[in-house]
Amino acid sequence: MAIDVKDNVKKITEKTIKEGGVLATLYFDIHAKTKEDVQKLGAGFLEHLIKTPGVVYAVGEINEPIENEEGKNVSSSIEVKLLTRNFLTLANICLEHSPFSVEINQPDSIVLPLNQAIELLGQLSVTTAEYKKNFLMRLATPQELAELQKQLALRAEMGKRLLEKGEKKE
Repeated sequence: MAIDVKDNVKKITEKTIKEGGVLATLYFDIHAKTKEDVQKLGAGFLEHLIKTPGVVYAVGEINEPIENEEGKNVSSSIEVKLLTRNFLTLANICLEHSPFSVEINQPDSIVLPLNQAIELLGQLSVTTAEYKKNFLMRLATPQELAELQKQLALRAEMGKRLLEKGEKKE
């Protein structure tokens, strides 16, 4: 008896979605010096997504690369159908890799457990803080950087106090 791969994938998809999973299609752009490099980068990127914790499967298609007018660069896009165990995994992939478009294919609505919502908000905060820091480090004057360091020290002290306050309640 032959194993029907499509049927197997359908069963895995349905089971994962019933357990809180998300089936989505993500679109990424990719750039390199040659068409071969675009293909290699795309294949490596898909391999990375497949190995990401919380990803059940990822299937991608790399579109035909296009050379720019000067012939110095090649661009393409990658369409990835991705099944994740939960919305948090999908959100973290979007935070880390910045797709230019995302479609959620299934389920019709997302119910996010409180612990995942809290973790997602934490990830958003960390990512935003990193972007701000990098932006400021490149553009700020030495005086502005000194002021930023003071503000960060105050913020760290407030965080320490909150942690101590939480430990006392336990």
